[in-house]
Amino acid sequence: MPRFSVIVPAYRVQAYLPACLESVLSQSYDDLELIVVDDRSPDACGEIADEFAARDPRVRVVRRLRNEGLGSARNAGIAEATGDYLVFLDGDDTLTPHALRSVADRLKETGEPDVLVHGHALVPWTGETVRDPFAGVLTEQGPAPFRLEDRPGLLRAPAAAWNKVCRREFVGDGGFAFPPGRHTDLPWTYPVLMAAESIATLERVCVHHRQRSVPAAAGRADFDVFDQYDRVFGYVDARPELAQWRPVLFRRMVDDLWAVFSGRDRLPRDARAEFLRRARDHYRAHRTPGHPAPVGSRLRHTAIRLNLYRTHRALDMGQLLGRRIARPAVRLATALRAVALRLHYRVQLRLPVRADRALFAAYGGRGHGCNPGALEEAFRTLAPHIRTAWVAAPEHHHTIPTATRRITPDTAAYWTALARSKYLVHNTDFDRRLVKRPGQVLVQTHHGTPLKHMGLDLQERPAAARDMDFAALLRGVDQWDYVLSPNRHATLTWERVHPGRYTVLPYGQPRNDVFQRATSEDVRRLRESLGVPEGTVAILYAPTHRDYRRTQHPRLDLERILRRLGPGFVVLARAHHRHGGPLVGVPTPRVIDVSDHPSVESLCLASDALVTDYSSLMFDYAGLDRPIVIHADDREAFGAARGTYLDLRSFAPGAIARSEDELIDIFASGHWRGSRSTQLRSAFRERFCPYDDGRAAERVVRHVVLGEPQSPPVIPPAERHPVPSAAAAAGRSPLTSVPRPAAEPTTVARTTVGETPVSVAETTATETL
Repeated sequence: MPRFSVIVPAYRVQAYLPACLESVLSQSYDDLELIVVDDRSPDACGEIADEFAARDPRVRVVRRLRNEGLGSARNAGIAEATGDYLVFLDGDDTLTPHALRSVADRLKETGEPDVLVHGHALVPWTGETVRDPFAGVLTEQGPAPFRLEDRPGLLRAPAAAWNKVCRREFVGDGGFAFPPGRHTDLPWTYPVLMAAESIATLERVCVHHRQRSVPAAAGRADFDVFDQYDRVFGYVDARPELAQWRPVLFRRMVDDLWAVFSGRDRLPRDARAEFLRRARDHYRAHRTPGHPAPVGSRLRHTAIRLNLYRTHRALDMGQLLGRRIARPAVRLATALRAVALRLHYRVQLRLPVRADRALFAAYGGRGHGCNPGALEEAFRTLAPHIRTAWVAAPEHHHTIPTATRRITPDTAAYWTALARSKYLVHNTDFDRRLVKRPGQVLVQTHHGTPLKHMGLDLQERPAAARDMDFAALLRGVDQWDYVLSPNRHATLTWERVHPGRYTVLPYGQPRNDVFQRATSEDVRRLRESLGVPEGTVAILYAPTHRDYRRTQHPRLDLERILRRLGPGFVVLARAHHRHGGPLVGVPTPRVIDVSDHPSVESLCLASDALVTDYSSLMFDYAGLDRPIVIHADDREAFGAARGTYLDLRSFAPGAIARSEDELIDIFASGHWRGSRSTQLRSAFRERFCPYDDGRAAERVVRHVVLGEPQSPPVIPPAERHPVPSAAAAAGRSPLTSVPRPAAEPTTVARTTVGETPVSVAETTATETL
């Protein structure tokens, strides 16, 4: 008898079915049977199921003589099941890696409950994963198992079969079955939860539920929701002990009916009035007196109760008319505003430049930080007679120090500051409409040592350049007065790819000054604010942007890596600033998404090691003198699309992994901070961090503002003392090995250096990739 019976109805899902079945059969917990129900599908679903059955004895195919719908197919699967627990998947869903192992562990922890409700994520056609907004009700805190009375909030979770695992004997004894129809999950979910003597929850996302990119054609199938709720209330009415749930179920019914009625393309236009009439009838039939509607949903309750179809339609028509009128009005107002701002800017250009004003920005309007942020602080400290202002979108204003003026882009204040500030400091470029005036000083800080091809070098790389205007790029370069450089490689690269008449300031990266000034107490406080457990090794994972990929999903299964390394590790996941969102879809206590953190320097300080690919962050991190591991599994593709100036294989900052398993082996074996890794990092630091001694910002301000180009002198790398990591400060010795789970063995490739066989981790550390 297997532990799990995974039931997968298959009907017109041939494009997704292989991935669904593979996600089940590749689970690390393999005590299962997979029952594929071919619901007389007209496509190749049956053939695909047969192919999987031929290769794996755990797969059984049940064929239906005619198509009877999702509910009937699931019932056929239940009849064939022999496992302890039933798991339901739609044919286009997938199980997440190690989901069944997590479910099995949770079932054992909670004493074999009747029902386990687990987390899920929705997958729209764009490919990203979106966590269920009601995931908070699945918290595992508190006693378990429990009954529905103890956690009534579970009724707010989606009424679906694929986010629950049910004990097969409980289902059989209760006579539970799926009815026919479209909304077949409703009369299954609610009776199962109300009847269960024991329920448990699992916060972990176990299922990715696909949302189709093309909505179904509007038809009368959604009228089925009335019959399904009649079945739900019929079940409750037959059991007086369940009467307490009527008000809750009634509110869920109203929400579902309104979702169908107001949903786009859910109903034909000529059926909407009929649907609302039937909704009114159901409202009156199932309402429980004495239970008023919640404040937030009284409007929809009123519309259904009074059958306000004409009112609703009039409101819709009014909104449509308003939108049609508003669009031209908004366009006209926008055009007039743009003209007014341009006139305002022209007037400001005729007024004198203010020698006591400095304007700063970073990443096109993001928050206070990077090299401009460090320079802005140095301006206030070393040149207090200059008033500083920072340009950022309103949502980033909270990151700007209180002593600094906040300016919103494309406002009158912005154009005034751009026209009249003497000092303009940015790490990319100000507005292309900037007219640089005599007497203004523009400082281009950039944001790191160039590793990827930049500037004019992208002319031969259209995948990376896309629609870059190189003529506009050179016009912007002509406005630069100073360019900051952290090392000789950067100086030579900038002068070639951004040719101009500017002066290079080889003074280091101002944003890295904090690495030399921070204390161990600062590190402790940062780790605590990020939620890093005390005594753990925090790995900062910061991949760069992939120009050749439409979506920027992480290339590493961070949960799998942490599971292999054990509880002593956590990951701080940081997306590239062009990613536009979090790096991980569903953060966990051990995978902390820090993409929105305003300061990457703080994340470096809080971490014990860096894992990256081709991000320039490795050059900054080397100044901290902490371990760096390169994960380069797509070197050929990245090189073809973007290319790099340095071959990391010949001059690496630490160990290099070509796959996820090699990365795990590097950390599990301790090579990530072994002697060879330390040697490589030391040489890398000598070459690329010659000026990062904690006083780079001071040198820039003294040169540009105070006219003191020779001070202060650079402290040699050997005499610098960056703040140690939390692990180093605690005096912990390097890990020599990390136990690996027996259920998922790792095969470490072998190669040779000379005549001596060594592991992959050792070969990467000796630069023999």
